[in-house]
Amino acid sequence: MDNEKPSVLMLLGSPRKRGNSAALARRIGEGAEEAGGRVETVVLNDLKIAPCRSCYACQGPEAKGCAQDDDMQPIYHKMIASPAWVIASPVYWFNMSAQTKLWMDRCFALGAYGQNPFRGKRVAIAMSYGDEDPFAAGCVNALRTFQDAFRYTGSKIVGMVYGSAMAPGEIEANTRLMEEARELGRKLVR
Repeated sequence: MDNEKPSVLMLLGSPRKRGNSAALARRIGEGAEEAGGRVETVVLNDLKIAPCRSCYACQGPEAKGCAQDDDMQPIYHKMIASPAWVIASPVYWFNMSAQTKLWMDRCFALGAYGQNPFRGKRVAIAMSYGDEDPFAAGCVNALRTFQDAFRYTGSKIVGMVYGSAMAPGEIEANTRLMEEARELGRKLVR
């Protein structure tokens, strides 16, 4: 990777590697690569990530990081090293998937790894849901959660792509949405 183009960390929060949110994320990744970025993908479902224990070991002035020794540890370092993130999740029961929520809850400890490592990160969100309406599906609940969290941390949401699809890969037939995802990837690394 040349020093002028950022790397992109793609966090897939679906148990289906070939699912609809993953398809949107892949298209964002293609756009990022077209713009000169380098993409690394992490499939959260393949990892052993425990829920936050609310032990607050990561919050003291001498904190060195999260006290839990699990697969989240390398993700913290990847998040810090990557100036841009793609977060992809299907909507399960009116919000983001459990895999995505586990990751998000554990981000509570990220501050222990440096002086506000969220600040200035560029973020793209990709979501898929089964209902035709993003409000009825609960997609807006997840989008709002991302908006609130990243506003609080000083990260910039560059854009969001989301759409309706049920069967794995079905979303790829929505050519307009897939092109929006590709353009979001380009924009993410500009």
